[in-house]
Amino acid sequence: MPKTAAPLQYKRVLVKVSGEAMMGSNPFGIDETTIAAIAKDLTDAVDAGGEICCVVGGGNIFRGISLATHGMNRTAADHIGMLATVMNGLALHAAIEANGKHARVMSAIPMQSVCEAFSRDKAIYHMKKGRVVIFVAGIGNPYFTTDTTAVLRAAEMDCHAVIKATQVDGVYSADPKKDPTAKRYDTLTYQEALEKHLKVMDATAIALARDAHMPLIVCKITQEGGITGVLNGTAKFSVVTDA
Repeated sequence: MPKTAAPLQYKRVLVKVSGEAMMGSNPFGIDETTIAAIAKDLTDAVDAGGEICCVVGGGNIFRGISLATHGMNRTAADHIGMLATVMNGLALHAAIEANGKHARVMSAIPMQSVCEAFSRDKAIYHMKKGRVVIFVAGIGNPYFTTDTTAVLRAAEMDCHAVIKATQVDGVYSADPKKDPTAKRYDTLTYQEALEKHLKVMDATAIALARDAHMPLIVCKITQEGGITGVLNGTAKFSVVTDA
């Protein structure tokens, strides 16, 4: 397999892929070209020597929180959202396999005929074998976002960092697409992210990352080099850490 010339700064990482990222330019659903590019990005990182797992969102199919605010029972809404992440996970799995690589989908809600049930030991085994592990159905309980799920799974997997792949190349003081004066941060602390209300992840996820001393890396999902560039430090990204 081809290996990157640059040494890896991070070897085992969890990549948070939002449901919105899978839409591409579409208003909803899954864009085949976009999900194929994400799949290649993940498997290229494996080829570079990384051990990769990911958490997928479901916002392109169903947004539980928004519907809960319109009267739907929050628990029911969150359970529907979890099932949306299963659909996205299966689609990403298919895209990875179509690229000639291997992946495993592991669900926090047991569904044996569809995918594997979550197991820490099995997940680590799969990563060490060069398979991308895709975590779906959140943690199996309502009231927990996929941001929180991502940090929790990363801590369980002894990951070196959580990578949040977004539409921008780092953390900004405001939306750079709307505010050209927005300040970009190369590095910042968990406390700064919380106090400044920066949209890195939700507050619970940031607090959990702080307690676990888990670096949070924000990068642009479409940048050249992708996840591999984060692993070897050649890509443009922001890091939220202790210091």
